[in-house]
Amino acid sequence: MKITVQSIHFTADHKLLDFIQKKVDKLEQFFDQIISGEVYLKLENVDNEANKISEIKLNVPGVTMFAKEQCKSFEEATDLAIESLRKQITKHKDKTRAKLSEHKEMLSADEVSDY
Repeated sequence: MKITVQSIHFTADHKLLDFIQKKVDKLEQFFDQIISGEVYLKLENVDNEANKISEIKLNVPGVTMFAKEQCKSFEEATDLAIESLRKQITKHKDKTRAKLSEHKEMLSADEVSDY
């Protein structure tokens, strides 16, 4: 899966980029049809410590999934965003499976009524 990482208002080091790539690649265990992903790392100018924002957008056939988290570190924000995306992927898979099984049931019912 192709991932682009953009760091806004700072330069991300290779250790952080490798961490993000490894975490996003794990999402392919749950759904192998992910086309691409975009990660935005932002530093916000606020007084509190939780000023690091991680936004992740995944392109999946038929839908775009998005998660945004703000924490004290980019690693923590990325972990939470990945967990949110994992839940979205699971929900999406359940919905598509339900639609597919309904479609198969309708087809088999039509075949039975033809006889």
